[in-house]
Amino acid sequence: MTGLRTDLYELRMAASYLRRDMVQRATFSLFVRRLPPQRGFLVAAGLAEALAFLEGFAFDEGELGYLRDTVGLDEATLVALAGLRFTGDVWAVPEGRVVFADEPLLEVTAPIAEAQLVETGVLNLITFHTTVASKAARCRLAAGDAQLIDFAFRRTHGIEAGAAVARASAIAGFAATSDVEAARRYGLPPSGTMAHSYVEAFPDERAAFRAFATDFPTNPVFLVDTYDTPAGVRAAVEVIAELGLTGPVGVRLDSGDLAALAVQTRAILDDAGLTQAQIVASGSLDEDVIAALVAAGAPIDGYGVGTRMGVSFDAPSLDSAYKLVAVGDRPVLKLSPGKATLPGPKQVFRDPTGADGDVVGLRDEPPPGDREPLLVPVMRGGRRLAVADPAGEVRAARGRFDADLAWLPEPARRLADPAPLTAAVSPALAALHERVAAQVARGGTY
Repeated sequence: MTGLRTDLYELRMAASYLRRDMVQRATFSLFVRRLPPQRGFLVAAGLAEALAFLEGFAFDEGELGYLRDTVGLDEATLVALAGLRFTGDVWAVPEGRVVFADEPLLEVTAPIAEAQLVETGVLNLITFHTTVASKAARCRLAAGDAQLIDFAFRRTHGIEAGAAVARASAIAGFAATSDVEAARRYGLPPSGTMAHSYVEAFPDERAAFRAFATDFPTNPVFLVDTYDTPAGVRAAVEVIAELGLTGPVGVRLDSGDLAALAVQTRAILDDAGLTQAQIVASGSLDEDVIAALVAAGAPIDGYGVGTRMGVSFDAPSLDSAYKLVAVGDRPVLKLSPGKATLPGPKQVFRDPTGADGDVVGLRDEPPPGDREPLLVPVMRGGRRLAVADPAGEVRAARGRFDADLAWLPEPARRLADPAPLTAAVSPALAALHERVAAQVARGGTY
């Protein structure tokens, strides 16, 4: 992983630390200041990618030459950067856990130059994956028992973003993805039917459906809305009978009044004795559209969700931050209006009943009552403590999400006007904040 995957000001700060032999360990905390509108919770994601980024962080010869010739770094700094690797420790909320505003998702403790240089990459990865997983979770809530398929690849913001969306949506409960490489990489079922261009390439729908089912007789799904949806469904029924298909079959609706067309389609399929045939809907879907279809009683068995999930259309990013909270043994904070921070390494303590909100406290304080600490050590000395295969990581995160979704109080689950849980500050952390803020106000350090 290239060491240039950072912002210029990170390099300049790191260079200044190195020139002054500032090698003390510092702790940075990554959190989201406030939830986007209509979000009652977030789903932690991106940790595996962030840890891989940290393990591979380094500068090669070409990058060091660029920093010398274009950025103007001096030789002593270049020598220091040439040998720099991330050697720090990381505590984090495991992927798939539900989190709320002002709760650390991840904390990095490392020599200050190292911790500073990795800010941009870590913040990017955690923010993007968490944004998409949180959007996908809302689709999961809307869809009820229907299956969800990731159709986002063609409109994600980059090729690798497509894989990230497939992974994040799988954590949040999507059953399959259209992205074949992501399916291979993360052990997900690949899913795909046909495009309208395929239907148009044949003389008529029957010829297209016949060719497709002949080539792919196992669970064919016919796209039936190229010309006239009810006629397309009847053509699919005729081809199924003609070829004697007895296994799973389905049709996909991609346009028009999906609720009404689903009712018509179900009636045509049932009249033909195809009561087990599946109806899949797609086309500019998001959690609100899906919820409306479910509320209308549309007999839809699965939803292909693309652009609006893959770019988190209504909330494409998070108000995330990566802030210094300790230098050596000295806790630090910001007092900036609207951007104040809490000092010291932290922990989040959760009420297992869900009756009360979380408590943000100091990492080394005992859990209040029977609360569960959310952050766990995931990296020590620059090396991950546990490395599962990519598919195993996704499965484990999905299991954590399933458990947390069942735990999540109903007001926070609501798609419209949710009421997120709020995190209280422990008495010990509040007292530390008061002491550090008072010392800063007097012009000194704690």
